[in-house]
Amino acid sequence: MIEAAMIWNEPNNKSHWDPEIDPEWILFADMAKAAGEAIRAENPRLPRVLGGMSPIDPMFVTRLAGYGVLDHVDVLAVHGFPLDWNLWQIHEWPAKIAEIRAVTALPIWVTEVGVSTFGAEEVQDWGLRRTAELLTRIVPRIHWYSLYDLPRAWEATTRHKEAEGSSYYRHFYMGLLREDGSPKPAAESFAELTPDLGICQWFHFEDHRLDDAVLWMKRLGVRHLRTGLSWADSFRPDALRWFDRQMEALDDFEVTVTFCFTPEHRGIAPHHTSAPQAKEEFAEFCAAMIRRYAGSSAPTRRAALATTS
Repeated sequence: MIEAAMIWNEPNNKSHWDPEIDPEWILFADMAKAAGEAIRAENPRLPRVLGGMSPIDPMFVTRLAGYGVLDHVDVLAVHGFPLDWNLWQIHEWPAKIAEIRAVTALPIWVTEVGVSTFGAEEVQDWGLRRTAELLTRIVPRIHWYSLYDLPRAWEATTRHKEAEGSSYYRHFYMGLLREDGSPKPAAESFAELTPDLGICQWFHFEDHRLDDAVLWMKRLGVRHLRTGLSWADSFRPDALRWFDRQMEALDDFEVTVTFCFTPEHRGIAPHHTSAPQAKEEFAEFCAAMIRRYAGSSAPTRRAALATTS
């Protein structure tokens, strides 16, 4: 079942929101507020999560608060990858959470955190255990990224692809499972940390891994899952058939569903990172998905919003 609805993904990261079109995030703020209102209208009890910041930036929170965005969400989410992409060390996680707590009273979730096996699989295993030590007592929700390695035949969702060098290739090694489905050493450690740790796993349109992913998540003891329903994918033929299949397969988990990715023909620029031509179109997509999968009569987990000390 759906436990929360997330509005966008890493809006302060240029790989997911175009800084040339919207350098001050004014268009993003308007879109997020419209989406928050639309979700609330469909299900007033469903927690609305502001898409995970990456980088973790209190000034970004303050800016959005000034635009009124925080009045339309119930949770702030952050993403961190200190062993792969961030310019800070893993032991700084509590300080990073404290920076955001200093500028908002909203609960904070960590909806993506992970360690790649780009250099060595043992690094991921150590990083997983250390992350759990640092975060499980200070935030109520943690989603480890990810279950599967990204298949090498696919592309990572970034703007500059191979030009990013090793930063790009690390995207393909973030899973607890290799591309062929075999477990890495960290998979066994992860099973010892559930259900305190959840999973973030993006499923591509008609993803061949869906059924095996469900089996693996149950085997690992996963309760909380973060995934996405893509606005861009909604324009594909048979999109609703795939969305229905995905959400039915995931029904046994507490799902934070992320709404993001602009269809090329609906953006100001023809790219998934673009602000939409009309904020109302994205808001209506969010509303339609909530009506379909988390209507106002569906139970929710408001207790999940409680912060921990």
